[in-house]
Amino acid sequence: AQTVRRIGRLVMRRVCVPELDQRFLEMAETFNKQQEGYEAMVQHIRNLQQSCDCSHDDTLAFVQCLGKIREEQTYQVSLKMKGYDFFLSAVPVWSEGAGEGKPLPPRLQRAQNELKGASDSTRMTISKGTTLQELIGWLLRSHDKMAEQVKKTAETYQEQGRLSENLEENMREVRRAKELSQGYRQQATAVLT
Repeated sequence: AQTVRRIGRLVMRRVCVPELDQRFLEMAETFNKQQEGYEAMVQHIRNLQQSCDCSHDDTLAFVQCLGKIREEQTYQVSLKMKGYDFFLSAVPVWSEGAGEGKPLPPRLQRAQNELKGASDSTRMTISKGTTLQELIGWLLRSHDKMAEQVKKTAETYQEQGRLSENLEENMREVRRAKELSQGYRQQATAVLT
């Protein structure tokens, strides 16, 4: 039998045990939200890197971008952190009143927006990861018990085989989600450091 390695969203199969179907659904929804957050974080950082003409050699680092932004602006630009939030602070360097009320240059405004988006999606990636690890841990620990529940639910031998295969497919997806989720969380944490 050929093994197909799946990427992307999780879709769980029904095992016809309502509480188990609900747990698998919760886990899939949480993973899919974490994955959306991770993909958004990566896209915001890539957008920032591209708008600043920074080489991004497949990393999510944006320190080089901040250096370029500082060089180009008549603003004192710095990255500020507050808990899990980070943002780009821009303070004019000209004298009092000279540029008051003047909007930020478009490139600086874009950089602020991309960093705000990266911050929001980084926070979501990390927070969903915590919930997800708890759900995944429970599902992995409960595998044997779930298999028994699925067997008891099936009315025929054929249905038992189908539902057991659905459970095994769900468990493969749980293990895949665990691996991906840990990677997403590590990269999101690295963005914060």
